Amino acid sequence: MDRPTLEPPFRWEGEHIAAELPGARALFTSRHGGVSPAPFASLNLGRLTDDDGTNVDANRERLAAAVGLPRERFLYGRQVHGARVRRASEPPGPERPAEEEDGQATALRGAAALVFVADCLPVLLAADGAVAAVHCGWRGLAGGIVEEGMLAMREVGAQGPVTAVVGAGARGCCYEVGEEVLEHFEGVPGARVGERNLALEAVAAAKLAEAGVAEVHDLGLCTMCRSDLFFSHRADGGITGRQAGVVWRS
Repeated sequence: MDRPTLEPPFRWEGEHIAAELPGARALFTSRHGGVSPAPFASLNLGRLTDDDGTNVDANRERLAAAVGLPRERFLYGRQVHGARVRRASEPPGPERPAEEEDGQATALRGAAALVFVADCLPVLLAADGAVAAVHCGWRGLAGGIVEEGMLAMREVGAQGPVTAVVGAGARGCCYEVGEEVLEHFEGVPGARVGERNLALEAVAAAKLAEAGVAEVHDLGLCTMCRSDLFFSHRADGGITGRQAGVVWRS
């Protein structure tokens, strides 16, 4: 497998891509290093797939080991392509069931904010005192997920400038959509590519800038181009696994 050369702050860490952020660490998983068989081969982290749950459990344990935190300390929601971001003061469990949320913001130490993706962009935010992870598909970006993620970070205690890292997702090179989608982003420079393609990365960059993010680092990899490295809902014909974007305070 040909692995692309990464530019700082990104680096390969085993099968995954890591980054050091101000006061935080980030990890973007690849599709490799797990136990699931095809078509979910191999590190499928998504329970809402047809993969066997025991495989997903084993893969999540491997993710926890890669991050260096107990699996029970991961903060996540039931993603619905919306714009709700939880101000997370505890991980999901009996006292806090996972709800319909497409982002997590937290000031907790020893806990990791996580989003699952398979073509949508995982966007991870870090500042002094807090981190956030947001799930950025076109619906979420149109609905204000970036702005809500920034607001949530400030409300849980983030201070000073915010740095963002943008992971792999379907990009303008490959992501064809209808005119009814493109019209949501008519005023965003670079959003339309050619006749029918949408550059989610350009939309995310514009939204992050408008929200006041001081520094943005984009991994620059397309899940559809690189379905050998990442799960892609479109490239894999709608039957695929999920990778994750994870951020936690260091």
